Amino acid sequence: MIRALLKQIGEYKRDTIITPIFTVLEVVSELLIPFVIADLIDKGIEAGNMKDVYLYGSIMLILAFVGLVFGILAGRFAASASAGFACNLRQSMFENIQTFSFSNIDKFSTAGLVTRMTTDVTNMQMAFQMCLRIALRAPLMLICSMVMCLLINARLSMIFLAAIVFLGAALALIVGKAMKIFNKVFQQYDDLNASVQENVSAIRVVKAFVREDYENDKFSQAATKLYQLFVNAEKLQALNMPVMMFVVYGCMIVISWFGAHFIVAGSMTTGNLTSLFSYVMTAFSSLMMLSMIFVMMTMSMASGKRIAEILVEKADITNPTADLSCQVEDGSIDFDHVSFSYRQGSGEQTLYNINLHIRSGETIGVIGGTGCGKSSLVNLISRLYDVDSGSVKVGGKDVRSYDLETLRNQVAVVLQKNILFSGTILENLQWGRAMGSLDEYKDACRLACADEFIDHLPESYGTWVERGGANFSGGQKQRLCIARALLKDPKVLILDDSTSAVDTATDAKIRDALQRVIPGTTKIIIAQRISSVRDADRILVLDDGEVSGFDTHDNLLKCNTIYREIYAAQTKAGGDFDHATQENG
Repeated sequence: MIRALLKQIGEYKRDTIITPIFTVLEVVSELLIPFVIADLIDKGIEAGNMKDVYLYGSIMLILAFVGLVFGILAGRFAASASAGFACNLRQSMFENIQTFSFSNIDKFSTAGLVTRMTTDVTNMQMAFQMCLRIALRAPLMLICSMVMCLLINARLSMIFLAAIVFLGAALALIVGKAMKIFNKVFQQYDDLNASVQENVSAIRVVKAFVREDYENDKFSQAATKLYQLFVNAEKLQALNMPVMMFVVYGCMIVISWFGAHFIVAGSMTTGNLTSLFSYVMTAFSSLMMLSMIFVMMTMSMASGKRIAEILVEKADITNPTADLSCQVEDGSIDFDHVSFSYRQGSGEQTLYNINLHIRSGETIGVIGGTGCGKSSLVNLISRLYDVDSGSVKVGGKDVRSYDLETLRNQVAVVLQKNILFSGTILENLQWGRAMGSLDEYKDACRLACADEFIDHLPESYGTWVERGGANFSGGQKQRLCIARALLKDPKVLILDDSTSAVDTATDAKIRDALQRVIPGTTKIIIAQRISSVRDADRILVLDDGEVSGFDTHDNLLKCNTIYREIYAAQTKAGGDFDHATQENG
């Protein structure tokens, strides 16, 4: 984990190295000041020698100024190094996430990824800055102050050392208990982020079902639990200062008592006692800072572990190392004894022993009940997941032999969940073809029947799309996503229930246009309604992850019970029930 994190320092190594150097110089400057104060008092003030007062006073000012300069430089370079470290962490995490296959993404919740890239990285940034400055400064100040105390008066220093041991043990006990609670906080952050993300993305549904109070209660519970965890931890943390003050003042009283006797006896000067007090206070303050560092470092270790999980995660699906294919010959698709599960070795097969042979240019309908494996099947074609056993071939070659970019450019998928990105309609279409002409974009939209609403928008193709396409209806988003996929000019086009939100007339127009304009492209249409697939060359009927039938509409009606039952249910009462499903806009 540590190695994975330290790699992210990158180009900020110079700042990382320089910061401790300036911190050490700052500490040295500060530690010399009490030593000079002792001479100022003994040789200057008590002796009535103004020359020495000016001399030692000037030295103090110079040391203070030098310490200030070194402190400013240390702070500047520490800020640069820690901010750069955090920037590199986020960049590396984001870049690695982009390489993840669907199976990798399934390991981490979306809210968990957001927490890792925000809260956890911020914790690491703060911890890294503390390591560069306070984590070096505090122990250095503590050790040097103890050494200076021993040099001034070894017997008095024993009192101070005993107090240090007692305070250290007390702080360790408090911090240890607090950290058990802090470790639970990050898991609660994930739950809180998940609640916010789910609510904001589905705010229209929340309002439509008048569930605001329910959502408020759910968020309140997550926020209250986080609050309680923090309060419990901070209650323990709050004991740090009172315990420290009790030990410090008790130590000062004892040192003052014995110090006064030493001064009267002539074995110690007033300046030495004053200097000793300064070093004792510095040591106690350093110990307190060390306890804070321990808390921060322990919290950051939890964050660092979560970040490292993302950094070291290897994509399950990568390009082959040998015999890489960079060209898809045609749109033929073959499934040879394919079995697939989302968790290999779990024994829960999503698809079992699938054998299919689809000719290039065919239109294939896929139908079946919810959870029968329709989406899982088509996800294997573009290698969004890999098979457990068997093989999937496109253009006569195993998909695992293709360059991933080549394969996914030639197998265009319009997923079940339609996603548009913030930007203009034109910018969203450019995801399909970056350097296309406006006429090409219009042609694709015409095929997808998206021109019907785009032409009526005031800004036409320059209309702004809100994040997630929030300002467009479900049917409009579907048609834009289909147009975006068509712009890739693919060998295989997969529509995963991608016309469910449009009316049946528009659905028919889209299917007719696809058949006329791109007859050489293999089209796989997943649908819930038979009207969307009945005109396909062949229809695949899936049942609980297995092939129940694969034939034409007429033949399936004759010989496939499942297909016949679906058809009967949808045509009951004299017509396809989903003729009533209409889309506004």
